[in-house]
Amino acid sequence: MSRTTPAMLALTRAGIAFSLATYDYDPGAERVGLQAAEAIGVPASIVFKTLMVEVDGKPACVVVPSDQEINMKKVASAFGGKSAQMMKPADAERLTGYKVGGISPFGQRKPVPAAVEEMAVLEDEIYLNGGQRGLQIRMRPDDLVRALGARVADLIR
Repeated sequence: MSRTTPAMLALTRAGIAFSLATYDYDPGAERVGLQAAEAIGVPASIVFKTLMVEVDGKPACVVVPSDQEINMKKVASAFGGKSAQMMKPADAERLTGYKVGGISPFGQRKPVPAAVEEMAVLEDEIYLNGGQRGLQIRMRPDDLVRALGARVADLIR
């Protein structure tokens, strides 16, 4: 495991407090976020997944609870678009500089607009990917929103 990821560097540069949780990543897991929650012993509702999408053909990043599914109409609306779809994994890896299963919303190669599921701000702290498979960042949701300059919206079904 790398000592420092671009995500950690970005948060440190922004002066945002965070802590780390590591776990044994299971490449065969059906849902990475749920496996991470179980491995670190926290509810899946506070482990958030980073999904790369395209809204009207333009890249965007959404952060939602790992135990929920996104609603593409709500995602498009959050970005002022008409339609949204998941980005192809190879495109997401190229754009972010991270491998699928390790994509963090922080420290991506090319910054894109971001949206965070509104349920996040109800929590004291949440976990999200730290930029490497098997690495989670624990932080306050308001710091997440501030660090990304993200909009907060209803994004799930």
